[in-house]
Order: sequence, then C-alpha cells, then structure tokens
Amino acid sequence: MSTALLLSVRNLRVTYPGDEGDLVAVRNVSFELGRERLGIVGESGSGKSTTGRAIMGLVAAPGRVEADEMRLGGTDLSSLDESGFRRLRGKRVAMILQDPKYSLDPVMSVGQQIAETHRCHFRSTANAARAAALEMLAAVHIRDPERVYALYPHQVSGGMGQRVMIAMMLIAGPDLLIADEPTSALDVTVQHQVLAIMDDLVRSRGMGLILISHNLHLVSSFCDRVLVMYAGRVVETCAAGELAKATHPYTRGLLASLPELGRRRAELPQLRRDPAWAEG
Repeated sequence: MSTALLLSVRNLRVTYPGDEGDLVAVRNVSFELGRERLGIVGESGSGKSTTGRAIMGLVAAPGRVEADEMRLGGTDLSSLDESGFRRLRGKRVAMILQDPKYSLDPVMSVGQQIAETHRCHFRSTANAARAAALEMLAAVHIRDPERVYALYPHQVSGGMGQRVMIAMMLIAGPDLLIADEPTSALDVTVQHQVLAIMDDLVRSRGMGLILISHNLHLVSSFCDRVLVMYAGRVVETCAAGELAKATHPYTRGLLASLPELGRRRAELPQLRRDPAWAEG
C-alpha cells in the first residue's frame, strides 16, 4: 500500500481544565500516516479516542487542542474553526464510532441518513442521493439494499448497523477513515466480516485508515503499523507483524495479559505500571 504522506501530527496535546489543575489527556503525540492501516492500541483512558477526535475537530470546549503541526494533505487542521471542520468531515476525513445504536438517528431510516450525507457534500438531488446510498449499501455487502434502506436503526442487527455506519462514512469518498473500536460490540464472526469489508474498501479506494482498539490480536493481524499509547503518550511504535517482539515494558505487559488457547495458566499476569512511562 502506498506510503505517500496523508496525515502529519507533531506534538499533539489535548488538555481539559479541572478544579485541581489541567488534565492532560494527550501529551506530545507525533506520527505520520500514508495510505496505509495504522492501529492505535492501549488501555481505556490512554488517549486513543481523544487523539482521533482531535484530528476530527470533535474535542468539545472547554477542552483545548494544541499541536506544532496537524496537517491533512495540504490542510492545516490546527487552524480550522468549527465551520472549517464541518466542510472537512465526511468529504476528507470520516469517523466510525463504537456502537451504531448510539450513533444513528433513531427517527430516520438508515437509508435516509446515508443519502443525507451524500446530499450535504455533493448538493445532489434526492433521487441521485438515494441511488448513491443503495450503491453504497451493496458495497458493504448488505443483501437487498432496497429493503434495508427503509429500515430504522432499531430494526437492524449490530453487524448490519455497523455496515450502515461504514456506508455512511465512506459515501463522500474521504481520504482518511478513523475507526474507533468499530467491532467492540460485535461477536467474533461478525467482527471479521466487518473488518474484511473495511479492508476491501480502504484498499480499493486508496485511503488511509486509523484503527483505534484495545484488541492487540486484532490490530496485529489487520494493520500495517501500530502505535501503543499509555497515559496520553505514544510509548512504542512498530510494524504490526512485529508486535510480538515489542520491547517496551508496557507493551510487553499488555501482550503477557492476553489469554492463549491451549495454554492453561492459574492466573493472568498483572500489568505493572511505572510512573516514568507517563513522563517519557
């Protein structure tokens, strides 16, 4: 897959004010992304999702986003206001969230929601938007798109809802897709189906992908590179296929905590944390 530079992030910092001083949720995160699949892993609270939301311009006030550089292609993200991000979202960068039950509008059919995205970005007619939505539903391997188009979110399964979300996020043809735990609410079989659909679409469209996950096995098998985050920092970066050979104690601890089929242990090792990891 091409590694032509798509996204550049240098010293990203996200801060929330608190009664006892500022809480730094993301501290000095730097990475580059080509048209490839990048995994970001770590425990809950490590700053994975906040990093993705900062790139999308979705960190709500009073949160503050600062960076020496945050650039998508020729666009300086750090200089955009909300209206600038609104023009960017969907068309240039899109984000799939964890659970479609909470991301889809419950009073609109799923087809209408996909079509609305198309109309918003392309000023298309209702008929053209509907045709594009049906085509996108077929692209995410949904049988009988006409029937599913008319369904409401509560009428679709978790796996189908996530496919609808993928269709909605990709219908405007973004350069970058950020997937935040897109399979966490799905069973293992459906997880692999959804990931295979995302992989096929990302490869065929020449997109960049950031997959945010706590599942090290999934990331190591699906992505090209991996960033490991702890307490808002990137503590290690490696090729996904080399994740098992990672050297940082935190990454080694995460790997050691994974259960293994065929290997019985009285208890899983406890992850020991060093305060120095958060300081660099």
